[in-house]
Amino acid sequence: MNILGVSCFYHDSAAALLKDGELVSAASEERFNRQKSSPLFPIHAVNYCLQQGDRTISDVDYIVFYEKPFLKFHRVIAGHLQAFPFSLKNFLDTIPHWLKERLIMPLVFENEIGFKKKVLFAPHHMSHAASAFFASDFEEAAFITADGVGEWATTTYGVAKGNDISVKKEMRYPDSLGLLYTAVTTFLGFKALEGEGKVMGLAGYGSPRYRDEFDKMVAVASDGSYHIDQRYFGFNQGRRMYRRRFLKLFGKERIPGEEINQRHCDIAASLQQFTEDAVLSLARQAAFETKMDNLCLAGGLFLNCVANARIAEEALFKNIFIQPAAGDSGGAVGAALWAYHSLLGTPRGKRIYDAYLGPSFTPVQIKRAFAHRGIAFREIPEDELCRYVAEKIYQNKIVGWFQGRMEFGPRALGNRSIVANPCNPAMKKLLNQRVKLREAFRPYAPAVLAERAEEFFSAKQFSPFMLLAAQVKEKKRSLIPAVTHVDGSARVQIVDKNTNPRFWRLIHEFSFLSGVPILINTSFNLRGEPIVCSPADAIKSFMTSQMDCLVLDNFVCEKNQF
Repeated sequence: MNILGVSCFYHDSAAALLKDGELVSAASEERFNRQKSSPLFPIHAVNYCLQQGDRTISDVDYIVFYEKPFLKFHRVIAGHLQAFPFSLKNFLDTIPHWLKERLIMPLVFENEIGFKKKVLFAPHHMSHAASAFFASDFEEAAFITADGVGEWATTTYGVAKGNDISVKKEMRYPDSLGLLYTAVTTFLGFKALEGEGKVMGLAGYGSPRYRDEFDKMVAVASDGSYHIDQRYFGFNQGRRMYRRRFLKLFGKERIPGEEINQRHCDIAASLQQFTEDAVLSLARQAAFETKMDNLCLAGGLFLNCVANARIAEEALFKNIFIQPAAGDSGGAVGAALWAYHSLLGTPRGKRIYDAYLGPSFTPVQIKRAFAHRGIAFREIPEDELCRYVAEKIYQNKIVGWFQGRMEFGPRALGNRSIVANPCNPAMKKLLNQRVKLREAFRPYAPAVLAERAEEFFSAKQFSPFMLLAAQVKEKKRSLIPAVTHVDGSARVQIVDKNTNPRFWRLIHEFSFLSGVPILINTSFNLRGEPIVCSPADAIKSFMTSQMDCLVLDNFVCEKNQF
């Protein structure tokens, strides 16, 4: 049986293919059309998934959409009516899209890709829950999902066993921790759905002196439920998501590009602390009600690795699995898994999830990409490659590292990464100036050999998907200054030898030279762009930045060769 999961038309459109229960491919549309967080119908991602699975659209038995459009439309209309006349502009902007696409999804699939069979619709937060539970190796688990909003739900928790996922509690729009975080993100001058991670980094430079103001706006009950005072917010009322009453509490909004001051840092710290405490309350209630040892997390809010770490540190559950594509792109995977297991009743097998689900490229394709740009390169044998590249990194060269299948989800995990020396105190500044052009307050993440993580970092649990923060051990901070945040934390990725052997070898070779089994691992993209997908994308980023070295599988190009 072949099932195609699809998410689209809001942000982070994606597709995923299940073949007899095996997840063979998944990718976000942005990687192909090069439009960051693309909401467009994922025609390129669908085509890739089918090609990777050696299937055509006629072989697909079901397409599963990641939410229920009519139920969502009900919420959209109700919200606009409630906020009228302030919502008029939003109403006029969005309704044509609903009438053209979102309410006629079976026709959209027929027109775009020629699919004429049955289309299934999974509830949005059920897609999130399924994406985490069915991708985990747990036979039973509690789950929590949290994001901006699906149809009506913004947060859910419950129990998953076997093929069944049962919601125990649901919080509904406009009460939304995700929308709260996004509203403050825009107040701080960052872009919605892209700047939330920046706010998390900015929080490390502040103190939570505005915490009382957040407690004033949002009431959190002892059972983990919460209520947002809408006198401070207007989530669908036009230009901004907050009202004048919000401005009276926090002062003037930051204009994008404006200098960041201590007030901005303190607001970010207050928001982050409030969010951590709120999700921790949810986790405590889920643990109390479900009595489960395992926890699954999904939804865009759980891309917040600091909040995730707070849950892990509380030790409410023995094991935690966080969906690496926790946002809407992962909904495509969850929708397909939900249909296969819950709707069609197919028994679960072994854990099927692996983050390396995107396209890979042949040596011929890589050579052709170099030749197209007239760039000199050389091929290095496998047994020499990692030592050679590690020496470049040890010499403080910045390396674009491209290998194998592209990662699914927002994190680069060693296949589409820019890697550098974490021991050099100046490396963060060099990366910002020469390649990433990022804000100075944003930290860079360490990738560490899994077997040596505990030497450098303190955490209850580590993540292979860079989704759990950890404290850098005080005695080790001077060894890895470029990946130690101002508050002593780091967004750690552990690298397992069996999961990604070549990336593991690269870090291992660097450890021989430096004594440190860690590399800076940041996503292979320039500012404002999606992570690279193809060799041509990688070469373009390499040529338009000041990276020193580019590695495409076994093919190496260096700037000093020109």
